[in-house]
Amino acid sequence: MVRHVILWKLKEEYAGEAGIEVKKGIKDGLEGLMGQIPGLLGITVNTSPLPSSNCDVMLDSCFTDEDALKGYAAHPAHVEVADTKVRPFTASRNCMDYEVVDP
Repeated sequence: MVRHVILWKLKEEYAGEAGIEVKKGIKDGLEGLMGQIPGLLGITVNTSPLPSSNCDVMLDSCFTDEDALKGYAAHPAHVEVADTKVRPFTASRNCMDYEVVDP
């Protein structure tokens, strides 16, 4: 199993109240991909960071394997969400993909 975690910082003009609808769009768009993409086991978007955070939105998703993650990245439904709900509103992106190893 592979986890795909992303942290985004919104563009300055979407700070505070201005970002509420943007965050909702990101959350609804990405979580709406569940059931549409082969190998996507789970997807959660958190848009309520504590004040101590230095990012605005977190994606935590899980895939059957690395090939499923690659398929997700290129899937037209994901590309549509990324191009219309995420990229136009975000200033920075940090990503960590890792294989989950059973203890």
